[in-house]
Amino acid sequence: MSARRTVRYSTLSEVVQDAEHLVGNHHTVGNWSFGQICQHLAKGMTASIDGFDSKAPWWARWLIAPLVKNSFLTKPMKPGFQLPKSAAALLPDDSITAEEGLRQLKAAVERLSHETPTAPHPFLGKLATEEYIQAHLRHSELHMSFVVPGENGQPPA
Repeated sequence: MSARRTVRYSTLSEVVQDAEHLVGNHHTVGNWSFGQICQHLAKGMTASIDGFDSKAPWWARWLIAPLVKNSFLTKPMKPGFQLPKSAAALLPDDSITAEEGLRQLKAAVERLSHETPTAPHPFLGKLATEEYIQAHLRHSELHMSFVVPGENGQPPA
């Protein structure tokens, strides 16, 4: 696998700007396409408003989450976490295009600019709006780090 890039966002607008810059001029170094990454991020953002279909086991939410919440919201997320089958609604479609994934990401960010994310996070539980934004930023950094600039989907020579 090629090297991921280092990404750090301060606002959700920066996530959209980065994605707009990369569409049509990137390659991915992970298992998902650019469109799948954008759609997955959009699904997570939308679920923070509309609600999630699943949640972590009680022991993870009550015993582990309080201990790692600050790190989760402020430090880079590590790759390799597999969503449980109960969270399949957050997985991207296999055939999503880059353009459609980007459209969905932009729509989700737009919703978050006008609507308050009040659904309990599946791991962290109830979050303040700014905490949710930080969670979305860290999540976006993780996934967008797998999207690397390169001509027409090819790594630079």
